[in-house]
Amino acid sequence: MKKTILSLTVLTALALGTASAQTTIKIASLSPLSGGQSDLGTQIRNGATLAVNEYKPQFKKLGFDLSLTPFDDQADPATGTAAARKIAADRQILAVVGTLNSGVAIPSSAALVASRVAMVSPANTANQVTDRGLSNMNRIVARDDAQGPAGANFMTGTLKAKKVYILNDKTAYGEGLAAEVEKALKAKSVQVVANEGTEEKSDFSSIVAKIKLQKPDAIYFGGIYNQVGVFIKQLRENGITTPVVGGDGLDSGQLVTIAGKGATNIYFTTVSAPPESLPAAKTLATLYQKTFSAPIQGFGVFGYDAAKVTLQGILAAARANGNKAPTRAQVESAIRKGSFTGLLSGNVSFNSVGDRKAATMYILSIMDGKFKLANSIPVKPVKQ
Repeated sequence: MKKTILSLTVLTALALGTASAQTTIKIASLSPLSGGQSDLGTQIRNGATLAVNEYKPQFKKLGFDLSLTPFDDQADPATGTAAARKIAADRQILAVVGTLNSGVAIPSSAALVASRVAMVSPANTANQVTDRGLSNMNRIVARDDAQGPAGANFMTGTLKAKKVYILNDKTAYGEGLAAEVEKALKAKSVQVVANEGTEEKSDFSSIVAKIKLQKPDAIYFGGIYNQVGVFIKQLRENGITTPVVGGDGLDSGQLVTIAGKGATNIYFTTVSAPPESLPAAKTLATLYQKTFSAPIQGFGVFGYDAAKVTLQGILAAARANGNKAPTRAQVESAIRKGSFTGLLSGNVSFNSVGDRKAATMYILSIMDGKFKLANSIPVKPVKQ
C-alpha cells in the first residue's frame, strides 16, 4: 500500500511539474554581457527586461508565466552559437532578442533555424543577416546597404571629402559596412586611398603613420567603440584632427571615455535613435534609470522595441492557438507576418526575408565629448 501511495505521489508531482512547465513562456536575449562590447550588449538585455516586465500581466491573463533568460555571447561567433544551441534545447524559450554583432547573428540564427526559434535583432546591419532568407531571422534596424551610403553621403556632402581612408575590424559587420562605404564613395568619384582591415586593439602606430602620410580629408572606420576609441585617442595624440566617421558600432557613451580628450570631430550613422530624439522614450528613460541606475542609450531603446515585437508575436500566436501556449513554428510565423505597434521607433512590419519595411537612419556628431543629433534619414530595404 505504501508503495502505491508513493508511486501516486511521484506521478502527481511529475504531472504538476509538467503542467507548471507548460504555463511558463520564456524569451531569451543574446548579446555581449562581458568583455569590451558589454556596454551595448547590456543595454539590449536591459531594454528587453523592461519589455518583459511590462508584458507580464498580459501573459498572466492567458495563464502564462513570462520570463527573460539572458545569454552572454561575448561578441564571439563560437560563444554565440554555443548559446544558441542551449536556447534550442530549452523548449520553454520561444524566441530570441539579439544579437548585437552581425558576425554572431549569422551562425546563431543558422543554429536555431531547424528548431524554428525566431530571432528579432535590435542591432544587426550586415546584408547577409537577412539575405540568406532564413525563416527565423528578423531585424528592426536598417541594413549596411542603407547605412554605408548614408555615411558616404555625409562625408562627401557635409564634410566635402575628396580623399578618404577606410578601416574595418575584419568582422562581418565592419567589413560589410566598409565595403558599402567604399562602393558609394567610388560612385561619387571620391579617392579611396585604402580599405584596410585590422584586428589591432592597442597599438595603431603603423596605421596612424600611414594616415599621416596620406593626409585624407576623412577617415571611415567600420568597427566597434572599444577598438575605434583607442584608435581615435592615438590619432589625436599624434596631432591628427581629421574627422573620423563610423557606423552604429560607435553608438556608445564608452567611446568618449576611451578616446578621452580626443573625442571630438567624430561622426557616426546609427540605426538606433538617440533616446532624446524620441518623445515617447522619455518615460522609458526614467524607468531605465530607476531600474538599472544608468542612463538609457539607443540600443536600450531598440532592445526594448525588439522585445515588444517578439512578445506581441507570441501573444498573437497564442490567441490564434485558442489561448494555448503556441509552438515555436507558430511564433516564428506570427513575427514574420505581423504588424507591430506601440513601439518607440515607430510601427514595424517585415518583408519576406525579415527586413523592416521602413526604418530610420540617424547621424550623430561628437564634439568635445558631447553627442548631438545631426540628421535623420528615412530608409527602406530594396525588397518590400
